[in-house]
Amino acid sequence: MKIETESNIDIYYFSGTGNTLLVVKKMQETFQDNGVEVELHKIEDSDPLKINLEHTIGIAFPVAILSTYHFVWDFIHSLPPSNGTKIFMVDTLGGFSGGVVGPMREIIKKKGYNTIGAKEIQMPLNVFYVEDGKTNQNKIEKGLEEAHQYALRILNGESEWGRVPVLSDAVNKLSRGALKLADLDFHQKLFIFDPEPEKCKKCGICVDLCPVGNIQMMEGKYPKHGLNCEYCLRCVSLCLRQAMPAKFNYKGKTYHAVKAKEFLG
Repeated sequence: MKIETESNIDIYYFSGTGNTLLVVKKMQETFQDNGVEVELHKIEDSDPLKINLEHTIGIAFPVAILSTYHFVWDFIHSLPPSNGTKIFMVDTLGGFSGGVVGPMREIIKKKGYNTIGAKEIQMPLNVFYVEDGKTNQNKIEKGLEEAHQYALRILNGESEWGRVPVLSDAVNKLSRGALKLADLDFHQKLFIFDPEPEKCKKCGICVDLCPVGNIQMMEGKYPKHGLNCEYCLRCVSLCLRQAMPAKFNYKGKTYHAVKAKEFLG
């Protein structure tokens, strides 16, 4: 089903360290170059019950532990019923997902939406192993071209949102279980990202960047993490002084595709 010229698309996105933001901006550019108005909305700041069902909806997010973050799933589960609103998804990942595309499609279809497309786009890793700048740039350029082509397929009615029932459901259950394990207090305390005092200047950027309000900072004190971390790595990767311990990264390296101001505007 084609997207008509002069129609509207609302893309609701979450981006951890910038890969997904780059992708949705490229798709926005492609849509608008073809006469379709696009607005971008941050999932963490959006009420799913207030989406405009007269517009085509896009959902964009990064993959985390073969799936995606709790608050992204909560947004999907909270979408209002629809009578055929067109909807597509795109995710960014460093490797493999398997537990997103099919399960998300089933949730959305049961709500009455018309699922018109799904795409997973390889982008640079931001966790465990950070590659060199040239390799990352090549991945970004390739990923953005895929985003451009995907947007064109959506416009022309050539995209699809498929499903592999048994495999995707099994991977989804496995990944959601792993994310629940990450929520346990002992795990949060083990991998907490409180800053290193000798580096931290108490600027508060990490507080503003956290999508779930997990970081608090009293006047004159250092930022303090709570026990609701989603491990999106914004605070680690976007700290101006690299004061957050990079416990998940390779040899202390961090990666971010955009600057902090892109999330704070």
